[in-house]
Amino acid sequence: MPRIQGVDVPNRKPTYIALTYLYGIGRTTAINICFQLGIDPQKKSHELTEDEIAQVNNHLDKDVIVEG
Repeated sequence: MPRIQGVDVPNRKPTYIALTYLYGIGRTTAINICFQLGIDPQKKSHELTEDEIAQVNNHLDKDVIVEG
């Protein structure tokens, strides 16, 4: 189960849906994040590489206000 911003996101969901498990991120924002980072939104979250997870975490730290 990938951990993004300290939250365990579901394994078998598409990445754009998994990102919505973070408070403050809806579907539109999640899809925009995927496109900005060059990640296929339909890619299952358990298929994300460590580099892609790190990219998402860095992007959320800099550009998006999420829970906490």
